[in-house]
Amino acid sequence: MIHHTGRVEVICGSMFCGKTEELIRRVRRAVIARQEVQVFKPLLDDRYSLQHVSSHNGQNIEAMPVETAQAILDCTQAETTVVAIDEAQFFDPDIVDIVHQLAERDVRVIVAGLDLDFRAEPFGPMPQLLCIAETVTKLHAICVECGEAASRTQRLVNGQPARYDDPIIMVGATEVYEARCRKHHVVAE
Repeated sequence: MIHHTGRVEVICGSMFCGKTEELIRRVRRAVIARQEVQVFKPLLDDRYSLQHVSSHNGQNIEAMPVETAQAILDCTQAETTVVAIDEAQFFDPDIVDIVHQLAERDVRVIVAGLDLDFRAEPFGPMPQLLCIAETVTKLHAICVECGEAASRTQRLVNGQPARYDDPIIMVGATEVYEARCRKHHVVAE
């Protein structure tokens, strides 16, 4: 099945909310529909497998790790009708133009990423990707402190909230991050 028009779909939210799980679900449906799909991820994300996009609950799908956003465009094959990009917040700002170019070529682009960093500030190119998307799905995790809907990612250093001036990018999972609601999210001064 070939799309008649390109589009951009963004899946966002905090860590542990199911962004990658949702990206994998959409990719699998596209494969069932016999669409030509390519999946990309940043080379930086080597948590579970370099050659797969993997969710925290163990689901995975084969992916091509790339160092730059331009590499996504360079590696997209002519017959591809669906491009999925995981962990988009880790890509350089060129990702916005690359995603736009793909959609202009009638490609369905599915992008997943953290909308906020551990400081609860907009993360990398995600604000611009949200703005150019035809559809945005914001998912929520469960706050580990109170059980309410969590929209924030709490970074911990030795069990304590990370400091504001700590590095923005630190690849990790449950050993350094928790899902938190607005009330229980803390950034140390």
